[in-house]
Amino acid sequence: MRRSYKWISAIAGTFFFGIFLVSCEEELSTLGEGVVPDEPFNTGQAEFDVFASNKRVVAVQTNKLPLYQAGVYNDRVFGRRQAIITSQLTFPNLQGNPTFGNFSQQREDTADSDDDDNTINENETVKEVILYLPYQLVPATNRDRDGDGVQDELESPEDREDPNSDQDGDGLTDQEERVRGTNPFDPDTDGDGIPDDEDEETVINPFANTFALDSIFSGRFVDFNDQDQYVGETFTLKVEPSSFFLRDLDPNTNFEELQEYFSNTDIASFVEGPVLVDSTLTIDNKEIISFLEDDPDTAETDESLTVETRLNPGVRVRLDTTFFQENILDKEGSFELLSQSNFSDFLRGLHISLTPENEDLMILFNLADPNAGITIVYEYDDFVTTDTSDGTEGSIVQVEGEYTLNFLQNLGNFTSGNAVNTFIDDPFNADITTALDAEENAERIFLKGGSGIAAEIRLFGEDGGEEIINQIRENDWIINEANLVFQVDQDELENLGGTVEPPRLYLFNGETSAPLFNLATERSTSQSPLGQFLNYDGILQRDQDGDGTQYTIRITEYINDIIVRDSTNASLTLALTSNIAIVGTQEAEGDMGSRIDLPVMNAVNPLGTILFGPNPPAGQEDKKLKLEVFFTETN
Repeated sequence: MRRSYKWISAIAGTFFFGIFLVSCEEELSTLGEGVVPDEPFNTGQAEFDVFASNKRVVAVQTNKLPLYQAGVYNDRVFGRRQAIITSQLTFPNLQGNPTFGNFSQQREDTADSDDDDNTINENETVKEVILYLPYQLVPATNRDRDGDGVQDELESPEDREDPNSDQDGDGLTDQEERVRGTNPFDPDTDGDGIPDDEDEETVINPFANTFALDSIFSGRFVDFNDQDQYVGETFTLKVEPSSFFLRDLDPNTNFEELQEYFSNTDIASFVEGPVLVDSTLTIDNKEIISFLEDDPDTAETDESLTVETRLNPGVRVRLDTTFFQENILDKEGSFELLSQSNFSDFLRGLHISLTPENEDLMILFNLADPNAGITIVYEYDDFVTTDTSDGTEGSIVQVEGEYTLNFLQNLGNFTSGNAVNTFIDDPFNADITTALDAEENAERIFLKGGSGIAAEIRLFGEDGGEEIINQIRENDWIINEANLVFQVDQDELENLGGTVEPPRLYLFNGETSAPLFNLATERSTSQSPLGQFLNYDGILQRDQDGDGTQYTIRITEYINDIIVRDSTNASLTLALTSNIAIVGTQEAEGDMGSRIDLPVMNAVNPLGTILFGPNPPAGQEDKKLKLEVFFTETN
């Protein structure tokens, strides 16, 4: 069954060395010639047992994240999750005491007493308030390999390196349309009834460009190759004022450390004020564009055909104007707007929730995107003077202005403002719960991003395999390659209803949180998450039907550190991540108040899977988790 995913990581008892499966190739005697004269080398392969245990993740830290989730993800294996965003609003560059119109409120208050005719009460009035949250797009380095103006994800595989393909079938190649400035997705760009290949008067670039979207999740089974699958999906967006105060610093540390908020903190229920919007929206992968107004004084030019602004595809919706009139414009010059800290205590933030029209839909947003925020468009009175034959005359005219409040802002090395994801999770089914409570070596490894499940992996057995490690050293093995092979339990996934499988696993040092790959020797083909760290691997392999079969993680450097450099055989943590390049970890809450470090990008990954453990069920012994070591030794 083909699935969709979006983008845009002790065996009981002791095992003795004598039972390891080691095969030596006696004929490869020339491998070491020239290194140790007259002393041939042999190569071999060994398989070692490991110990694995599942670790329940009760909650993850969900503030200070790169991305935030809104919506519902319905995982047939692990249950339903709802994600709600609560975010503060921030002044541009954190500069408080904003001025609306030409004059500060203090200056306006002197309108009746000073001698300057220009000083008037400006009567600022909100016209509209617009919330904009851009969708995540496929990374720019992967968008268009053939440079024809059509992103790879929007072309068929055979057209991705062919600039002469014709996406819309209008007789012009995509490359020709790029040069002409016509739309490769529309055979009649300007809608005048004349096809682009015949039209000689089409205005250049008046259309909304089309982009491939990323970071949208659904548990429904659809064709993964269809990158437009979410276009046309509808959802209801609801925005409400929050009364929960999000602190930046933790009072329990004498305000010396950042405040941590977790996914199970009750924040979303703190609502105070009117619903600002409750509207049904539709996902589109086209730019949001606006045009200039036509100037009647330039009869020969139609400015309405000139694009004024372009915004990437995203959520764009009008909010309640009365709320922002009363709490922003009418507060000009007040104590509440005097500073960012005052404002964050006065208007404590917004709750953003998303309810899919169909079964589920989860969207990830970057709240620190420079364009993400709330724009207040308002009118105000302006005193204008004109010269006449009798002298100078003054009049009051209506002028339009706008002011934008951001959510979060990237300022140098830190992100200002605070936002939190709240997760509302269904409980795991009985089979998964039983496996999480088991203390013996795992039959199956369950992985679920966010407030889900991670796994602890111990190489060479639960006790750390000191005797085995010493034996390898005594044999003077040169470790050429070491792999952990995780087989997907596809039958169990299907029995539980099936799931969208995560494209990659992340294994790291559970004691130091350090990655196991070596940046100096890693290989990458692109900046996308699945194009990086290819020596380390961990990427899902699929069969012809698109079902996952296994993940292979290379830990050669780590094993050599243990064998050759006498490093500690530390406990490893296996988890999911949405971007392996972001190796930072945050503290998560485990069972009984325990703590576990997990990747930051684990918190934004709603996916899950089931793998065979080191102690698989009867009849599945060939699927067991094992450590494969390829080595060279001297005779």
